[in-house]
Amino acid sequence: MNGSDFDIAVIGAGAAGLTAAIFAKQAAPDARIVALDGAPKIGAKILISGGGRCNVTHDVVTPDDFNGNRNAIAKVLRTFTVDETVRWFESMGVRLKREETGKLFPVTDRARTVVDALLRAAEGVEIRMSSRVLSCHPERSEGPGRMGGTTDSPTRPGPSLTLGMTSGSITASRVILATGGRSVPKTGSDGHGYTIVRALGHSVTEVFPALAPLVLPGGHWMTEISGTSTDAELVVRGDSGRVLDRERGSMLFTHFGLSGPVVLDVSRHWILANGTLVANFLPGETFESLDAHFVAEGRRNPHATIASVLRGRIPERLLAKIAGDAVTLGRMTKDDRRAIVRALVEHVIPVVRDRGFDYAEVTAGGVPLSEVDVSTMASRKCGGLYLCGEIFDVDGRIGGYNFQWAWASGRLAGLNAARSLHTRSADG
Repeated sequence: MNGSDFDIAVIGAGAAGLTAAIFAKQAAPDARIVALDGAPKIGAKILISGGGRCNVTHDVVTPDDFNGNRNAIAKVLRTFTVDETVRWFESMGVRLKREETGKLFPVTDRARTVVDALLRAAEGVEIRMSSRVLSCHPERSEGPGRMGGTTDSPTRPGPSLTLGMTSGSITASRVILATGGRSVPKTGSDGHGYTIVRALGHSVTEVFPALAPLVLPGGHWMTEISGTSTDAELVVRGDSGRVLDRERGSMLFTHFGLSGPVVLDVSRHWILANGTLVANFLPGETFESLDAHFVAEGRRNPHATIASVLRGRIPERLLAKIAGDAVTLGRMTKDDRRAIVRALVEHVIPVVRDRGFDYAEVTAGGVPLSEVDVSTMASRKCGGLYLCGEIFDVDGRIGGYNFQWAWASGRLAGLNAARSLHTRSADG
């Protein structure tokens, strides 16, 4: 279609990148499309997601499930709904099942099923693994210091973009940047995409781990009940005591500290504010309601204990650490009873740090959505450039939400990068 080596080059062959390449090829079957990835194996992050099962999406996904510019996020999500995503995967031979939590997994319970389907759908796309892109820049236009690729018009992108690689370089009329963030760098998302995108005129907000396990001081009693899980409500409070986030879900005690869905969901808020984490191990109860319950039970049966009253509502190992010896309610002092109540519903947890990008499931922060046209994912800073996936300042809750963002934004970028080729041909 032009004098470039490729019509479209996709940098990053993860969930968003493969989706972009697939839809670009469908929209422009004759286009020369290449997907480049620095990792030796394709789909590494997909393969480890969801415990190796790949939580493809969630049955209900709304902008409120994400952190970032929610108006812009909504516009992107509307272009590819959950129902459309399910039908797309079915068209590739991947049937999905809904679990009680609302998470959707392949019926095979194998992430490999998802990767294999994406690769089949990407037929006609040249995929190059172990091909790390080091730089990307527009070819120079006439005139000192001018870069022909810099334009606010995604339909008139100017000259090709040159991709510098570990071995040589290539040119492409359109580039889709799908390099991901910094989470789980062993899969290839080491943050180099931020260097590339900054050189093309974009800004990058502060990036930090999200959906990350949290670490407690060495020897803390919670690490002694490793393997125990419980339903909990977690609250992150700022310096002033203001509630910054509140989540409810399954909490897992580990040898290093805390994990589980509810911990991962609140982690980005704790990290951002370096706040205080407070747990309610009996969600729905307040200090007043639980204290009144113990008083009433003590009057009804003075020989009852905290453990007997709460049996079945909280794991025994956790309750033993909080309530201690089985002193009967009839003999317990008011202060001792209230101390236990507070430890059950307003327990301050002394988190010391998060486990970092190596264990975070997603990256918070990135390129602001205001720097792209969210109807096309075209860059407002560099002509011919499209962005999608985790490189944006968008991060969702645990449960398939971040994959839905990858499918939706990747599809939008791929379709519009391909369509813009036809626009350029018609104009020319």
